[in-house]
Amino acid sequence: MSTALAVITLSLFILGFWIHLSQKPRRDAVKNINGPYNIPLLGALQESYGLTPENIFDKSFEMGLKYGLVLKAWIFNRLIIASGDAELNEQLLSSTVQIRKHTLYSILHEWLGNGLLTSDGHKWYTRRRVITPAFHFKILEEFVEVFNRNSKTLVNCLATKADGKSAFDVYPFVCAHTLDIIAETAMGTKVNAQTGGTKQYTNAVLEMTKTVAWRFLRIHLHSDFLFSVLHPFKKRQSEKNLKIMHDFTHKVIKERRDALEASLKSANGDVATKKRMALLDVLLQSTIDGEPLTDEDIREEVDTFMFEGHDTTATSMACSLYILARHPRVQDKLLAEINQVYGEDFSKPITLQSLNDLKYMECVIKESLRKFPPVPLIARNLTEDFKYTHSILGDGVIPAGSEFIVIVFGMGYDPQAFDNPLNFIPERHENLDLKSSFQFIPFSAGPRNCIGQKFAMYEMKVTLIHVIRSFELLPLGEAFVPELGIVLRSVTGMQLGLRKRTI
Repeated sequence: MSTALAVITLSLFILGFWIHLSQKPRRDAVKNINGPYNIPLLGALQESYGLTPENIFDKSFEMGLKYGLVLKAWIFNRLIIASGDAELNEQLLSSTVQIRKHTLYSILHEWLGNGLLTSDGHKWYTRRRVITPAFHFKILEEFVEVFNRNSKTLVNCLATKADGKSAFDVYPFVCAHTLDIIAETAMGTKVNAQTGGTKQYTNAVLEMTKTVAWRFLRIHLHSDFLFSVLHPFKKRQSEKNLKIMHDFTHKVIKERRDALEASLKSANGDVATKKRMALLDVLLQSTIDGEPLTDEDIREEVDTFMFEGHDTTATSMACSLYILARHPRVQDKLLAEINQVYGEDFSKPITLQSLNDLKYMECVIKESLRKFPPVPLIARNLTEDFKYTHSILGDGVIPAGSEFIVIVFGMGYDPQAFDNPLNFIPERHENLDLKSSFQFIPFSAGPRNCIGQKFAMYEMKVTLIHVIRSFELLPLGEAFVPELGIVLRSVTGMQLGLRKRTI
C-alpha cells in the first residue's frame, strides 16, 4: 500500500511540475504586470481566502493600492488580469476580436439562450445589426408615453410609504416599475407588475433574477450538474420558472406574429403605422441572410431584454433615489430644473427634446452611475493573444485563454480622474475633462457597449421627474452596503424615506 501511495504521489508531483513548466511562456508574457505572490500550481489562492461578495470591493481597492491599477493573479492554471486602468481597458474594449463574454455567463444560457448578451462571433454581429433599429429615436419617442404612464403608477405605489418618518427599501418598487416598462416596450404587452397583474410571469422573472445572482456568486454552482445535486429544490424551481417565462414569451410572439401576418394580408396592411413598435415587432420583420428569425431566435432576444432591461435600470434608479435622499441640496436644485423646464403646473408635455433639456438631471444620473455602476465588472475570455501598448507597462501581450476583468466600479473612484471621488458632486460632469472617455463607462464601451443606454437614460429621467416632483426624499434607514453580483446589489437594500410635497 505504501509503495502504491508513493507511486501515486510521485506521479501527481511529476504531473503538477509538468503543468507548472508548461505555463512558463504565459508567466513570462505577463512578468511586467504586478500581482500577489503565486504559489506554484496553486497560484494566489491565499488572496481569495475569506473573500465574500460583500468585502470584494474593499479588497479590490486594497489590492489596487498595493499592486497598481493593473494586476495579475493565477488560480491554478487560470491567468486572471484585473484592470482599473482606462488606457489598457480602452484597447481591450475597443477590440472587434476580444468580444467573448466570460464563461460565468453560461449560467444564463438556460434562460437567455445564445442571445445578444451571451453570443459572440458572427451571430453576435448579425443580431446586433438587427436589433439596433429598435432604439432609433423615433421609436424611443413613442416609448416616452410608456415611461410617463408607468411613472405615475410608481408614484401612486410610493405614496403608501410617504409618511415622512419611516424608512423602506425603494428597490422592489422601482424593480416592478422597470419590469412593467420593459415588458411593454420589448414585447408590446402589459404585465402590470406594480399593481399585481400577471403575477405568475412577473414572479418568475423576479425569482429567476435572484437565483441567477445567487449562483453567480458561488463558482461551484456555475455547473448545472452540481447545482442539481446540491440544490435540487432550487433547480426544480428554476426549471418551473423557466417554463413559465418561456411559455409566456412564446405565446406573446405567436400572437404578435399572427397579428403581423393578418395586417400584411389586409389592403392597408402596414403594421408599423397602426401601433407602437416594440422590439418584438422589429425582430418579427427582420431577416438574417435573407431568412426570417425563428421563434426561438426571437425568444432569446426578448428574454435577454427582459433580463437586462429591467434589472440594471432598476439598480441605477434605486441608487439615484438613495443618494439623492442623502443630498438635499442636489435634490432642491434638481426640482428647480424640473420646474423650469416643465413649469410648476406641469404645463409642458414630456418629450425627448424636453428630456434633453434636463442637463443637471443628466449630471445627477451620471454621478450616481459613477458611484454605483449597475454592472460593476466586465469580464472577457481572450480568444487570441491581446497585444497592447501602454505608457507604463510598455508593449506587451496577454496570452490567449486568459481572463480579463475590467474593474468598472474602481475606475469611478480613481483620484487621478475624479477630484474628491468619495463625494457626490453632480456638477463635476458639466465640464468633465477626462484623458480617456473609457474612464467612465457605466454602460460599457466599444463594440459591446449597452445597446439600450439611451433608452435607460430617458426612462430614468422620466421616472425622476415624477418622483422628485411628488416627494421629498429623506435620508432614513441603513446605509448602502455594496454586494457583488451580475448586477450591483446592496446587503441592506436601498433605504430612504418619503414626504409628500405640497405643490
